Amino acid sequence: MNDEKNKKETVNKDSKQILISAGGTGGHMFPAEALARDLIGRGYRVALATDIRGRKYEPFADGIPVYVLKSGSLKSGILSKFGTLISLALGTLQAKSLVRKLKPAVVIGFGGYPSFPAVYAAQKARVATIIHEQNAVLGKANAVLAKRADRIALSWPKVGGIDESDAVRAVIVGNPVRPDIAALYNQPYPAIEQDGALRIFVIGGSQGASVFSDVLPKALDQLSKEHKARLEIVQQCRAEDIDRVREAYGQSGIRATLAPFFKDVSTHLGHAHLVIARSGAGTVAEVTTAGRPAIFVPYPHHADQQQKHNADTVADVGGAWVMTQDGFTVEALLTRIETFLQNPETLFRAAENARTCGKPDAARRLGNLVTALASGWDKEASKAYDLTQGRND
Repeated sequence: MNDEKNKKETVNKDSKQILISAGGTGGHMFPAEALARDLIGRGYRVALATDIRGRKYEPFADGIPVYVLKSGSLKSGILSKFGTLISLALGTLQAKSLVRKLKPAVVIGFGGYPSFPAVYAAQKARVATIIHEQNAVLGKANAVLAKRADRIALSWPKVGGIDESDAVRAVIVGNPVRPDIAALYNQPYPAIEQDGALRIFVIGGSQGASVFSDVLPKALDQLSKEHKARLEIVQQCRAEDIDRVREAYGQSGIRATLAPFFKDVSTHLGHAHLVIARSGAGTVAEVTTAGRPAIFVPYPHHADQQQKHNADTVADVGGAWVMTQDGFTVEALLTRIETFLQNPETLFRAAENARTCGKPDAARRLGNLVTALASGWDKEASKAYDLTQGRND
């Protein structure tokens, strides 16, 4: 037993180290987790650099060292921006020390300002780096890091904001999702009958979205009694909204399950006929991998409108409907839901279209990219080379 333990420890010690850098939000941490699982399965040692928020993500507490670095996000106001720059500078100093300590073969960043220090420190130390962009528009931190990144991993075929000189090093891998979500890709769309149940899953991102709590109960209340009886709602609500939303659905006679957070997202996605959601990169990746039609209501206050671009990519192939927050009115939503109830085949067709955007093997593809760099196989980034599948010549 001791020999086996010592052998295991020796293998772990001798295996190559990979450092993942991600901000502590679900949109960054979930794909980082998916990649970490893939890399550990390949025999790599994996560590995570994140901000203080990343501590709450349980999967990374299971044997994966977590290092908290100083970071920030650029907010309005001179003092806030100055404070962020100071935090990023301190985080970069911490990251330089961490890179010297771990000696990683590759550092991969998942975007956002909290991922910046570790990737930047690695580039300065001439360590191989990959940046992964989840959105259809290159984020500001990734745009800075792209200049010196060995590879730029993309989730979408068309991503705005990439310089032509950097695009040669870009590879489309998709946005990694958790294994339980990836497993939905090969499951059929749930049976939907002309007069049968319509199951709607409503998710508002990591912080919920009060607009759904405001609009949905009022819109669904205006349906006929027969249509209300067919609805089954599972809805994420802010804690402060739950009581009023539950009361509204109760008065309407609509079956509804409400919670501030759902751990079993894959279960609810698997049962859903329709998803109503924000269109953050993680949500869009999960919905399309599951092959579920969606009404996307992009968060309206991003300067680069990244969520709108994400949603449009799916809508362009007929897999979703995009409604701006101003256009997400009681009347507009009522009309759309009535159409689905009367013509369920519309949802069936959209489900298959949405599935064409899903990449259930994104974690494997990104893991292949890491392996190619860590093994020294990718020495000419300007050369045509599909690192997700191998050479075609």
